Formats: sequence, C-alpha cells, structure tokens
Amino acid sequence: MKWITAACVALLSTGCGPKIGTDGVAVKVFVEGPDGNPIPTAVVRHPDEADRHRVNAATGHWEGSVLYLEDGSELVFMPNTTIQLEVSAPGFLTKVIQYDIKKRRNQFDVQLDQLNLKDDEFDEPIIQFGQDKKKSEIGGGAAN
Repeated sequence: MKWITAACVALLSTGCGPKIGTDGVAVKVFVEGPDGNPIPTAVVRHPDEADRHRVNAATGHWEGSVLYLEDGSELVFMPNTTIQLEVSAPGFLTKVIQYDIKKRRNQFDVQLDQLNLKDDEFDEPIIQFGQDKKKSEIGGGAAN
C-alpha cells in the first residue's frame, strides 16, 4: 500500500499527467512620454478585447502572457506570432503597434506623443433647443 501512495505522489509531483491550460510567453510593454519618463496613467489593450490593462504607475510597464477576448476565447502569446496592441493615456495620442513575439526577452518601449490642444481651437458648442410655445393667456391660473 505504501508503494502505491509513493507512486501517486511521485507521478503528481513530476508533472507527468496531462497539462491543463498552457501559459504563453510573457510580453512586457514600457509606456513612456516624449521626455522618456513613464506614463503612470497609460493603458494597454488588444483591439478585440473589452478590458483595458493599466500599467504599473511607478514603472509605466504592463506585462501579460494571455488576453481574454470579447467572444470568450483566449489569445495566448506564442513565439513566431504577431500581436496588435493599442497603447493610450490621457493627454497623449493613441498608438496602435504590432509586435512579433519571440521565444525570450519580449520587452519593448512605446513612446506616446503629447496631445497639443490649444484653447482657441475650440468654439463653444451650439446647443439647439426646440421652440417654446407661448403660454396660453386664456383661462387657467392658480387654483385657490
């Protein structure tokens, strides 16, 4: 009986059983501004994905090996495949990038350009309302 228990423990600890779910290759994206400093408010997402992934506020990086798409499928990062990512941050222009995944050392920088908005470029919005009807002068009044 001892040998059966030992064999089961050995089999489970060596990982000879079938693997459930495979991990992809880790990809690390560093988001920085024109001055080279990290952008703490940046987000990274796949165009077919609903979720936005926030970067680390201190280092400005995001790391992942799998994404979960809107249709419920998984996009596992595998070597020799190309992924597309949208990188954006408030006050900066959004960039769409493509990256070819390698077996190792998948880290790269994305530099976002500042969004230049001048106060005089925008006019006040014109809000049109329906024409008001004149109040009827006949009858009506406060009920006493």
